[in-house]
Amino acid sequence: MYQLDKPDNVVEFLENSVANYPKRPFLGQKDGTGNFKWINYADFGARVDNARSGLSQIGVQKDDAVGIISNNSIDWAVCFFATQGLAARFVPMYEAELLQVWKYIITDGDVKVLFVSKKDIFDKIKDMEGTGKLEKIILMEGDGPDTLAELEKKGASRKVPSIHPDQSVIGVLIYTSGTTGDPKGVLLSQGNLSSNSHARVKMFAEFTKDECTLNILPWAHVYGLGEMLTFCQIGASVGLAESVSTIPEDLLKVKPTFLIAVPRVFNRIYDGLITLVNEKGGLARKLFDMGVASAKKKRELASLGKSSFWENFKFKIADAVVFSKVRKKMGGKLKGSMTGSAAMNVEISHFFWDIGIPLYDVYGLTETTPAATMNGLYAYRLGSVGKAIDKCKIVIDHSVVEPGAQDGEIVVYGPNVMQGYHKKPEATAEVMTADGGFRTGDRGRLDQDGFLFITGRLKEQYKLENGKYVFPASIEEDIKLNHYIENAMIYGEGREYNVCIVVPDFITLTKWAEKKGFPTDRQALVENAEVQKFLESEIAIQLKGIYGGYEIPKKFIFITEAFSLENGTLTQTMKLKRRVVFEKFKDRIEKLYAK
Repeated sequence: MYQLDKPDNVVEFLENSVANYPKRPFLGQKDGTGNFKWINYADFGARVDNARSGLSQIGVQKDDAVGIISNNSIDWAVCFFATQGLAARFVPMYEAELLQVWKYIITDGDVKVLFVSKKDIFDKIKDMEGTGKLEKIILMEGDGPDTLAELEKKGASRKVPSIHPDQSVIGVLIYTSGTTGDPKGVLLSQGNLSSNSHARVKMFAEFTKDECTLNILPWAHVYGLGEMLTFCQIGASVGLAESVSTIPEDLLKVKPTFLIAVPRVFNRIYDGLITLVNEKGGLARKLFDMGVASAKKKRELASLGKSSFWENFKFKIADAVVFSKVRKKMGGKLKGSMTGSAAMNVEISHFFWDIGIPLYDVYGLTETTPAATMNGLYAYRLGSVGKAIDKCKIVIDHSVVEPGAQDGEIVVYGPNVMQGYHKKPEATAEVMTADGGFRTGDRGRLDQDGFLFITGRLKEQYKLENGKYVFPASIEEDIKLNHYIENAMIYGEGREYNVCIVVPDFITLTKWAEKKGFPTDRQALVENAEVQKFLESEIAIQLKGIYGGYEIPKKFIFITEAFSLENGTLTQTMKLKRRVVFEKFKDRIEKLYAK
């Protein structure tokens, strides 16, 4: 067992902040007026005490499973910390999930008490009460019988002290949505959760209680949960974004100092800015181009220990007129952002660094709680996903890849590695090494300074007919950087060449089509030969110089329906379900190769 920093459980994270920063705002969410209403640490801690006592009175004990079906909310966090204080395990589920998935997780996870956010979810799931181990379903809205409000009242009448769980106690059971088969429940202990948070705090040691973030990621995923726990640990504040569509206005209201996001957020901001300056043209475009060029020159000179008054002056003008407005639109106080789930494009990273918003790429999986490597304030390398976090070790296994390859499978060792898959010993054995390492299934390489670079995914890589390897996810990510493309999937296993299924970004594409005088109906757009030729050209330009000719797709399928959770083509973490997409478009793919 690893020697962990104290506290080694998340219960004390909250209790310490309640004691040290009682009046500091902890969580904020929008009220009926569209403004953010905040709860401080003292008031939040009191709610947790009541909810924990209420759960104890209805029979929740150590190692019991408490489930929740809810989006992020203050109530969600109350239920989470109340469960942790009884040394029970929390089993989070997404609201935007299929009924059969909820039922599978509730049954497989041995859920004893279930919180649900809304009446319509309650109505869908209420028939499970009394089956298996599920004894009680509690509605989080309203204040009648069997509600969270009633549970808290019950707890307030007879308080039950909190337990500080041992580091080995399971804190959460998080089900990975996966791209195939049933979800797997990942067992994460108090030691997993606490050690990962301590490592993040060490990586950003200058951060204090005065930090604030706008929460975008779901807490049902450990990446989002880790954000909440880390900010709780340092006594900082977390504002909850209302939805993806309200992020721009929420940034202005919360004014975060730091942001935890996925690269797509920043890619979209960058694409929007490029589209805007292209539309304005004239002076705006010239200033933007001048600023970008000056920033690049400043970087090159700085690497040589030099500077230029003229380049600094030009950048200062562009910054004052253009780039300062970007920062203002993001709240005006942003010091930087942590990005994960996919690698950032280096040029886009450079842009945000240049305008004063550093983007720190990180890497990890649910099974590593999630962080395994991080770029941080004083140790970062653009293009990499950082160095191993505190108490963690990264090993590259070259034995599972083709001979002569410079990379290999990434294996993670440390207190962040999961305790196993729930009720799946065979699946656990498949990914764990004999000495306790976790086989990630990702390919990567370490440079001479210990920075990790992701090169692909073992399960997703395939060979073309000519025997050359293709890593489709990397190509897809770069295609999606084009502001005319929303999503893409590369296919070509065992074939002569790659083909690509493309979902255009119809907002930007429609504007382009209007200027050309083309019909703007979505179906008409994707069937228009000129539009197809234009998009194919944009993709070729996007990939040229980055990939070999054999990797660049030769033929395309353009579609109007986006990949989504609803149509089953994406996981909850927005990863492609490749087999689902392939089956859906199998006939059209075969026609491309038949021609």
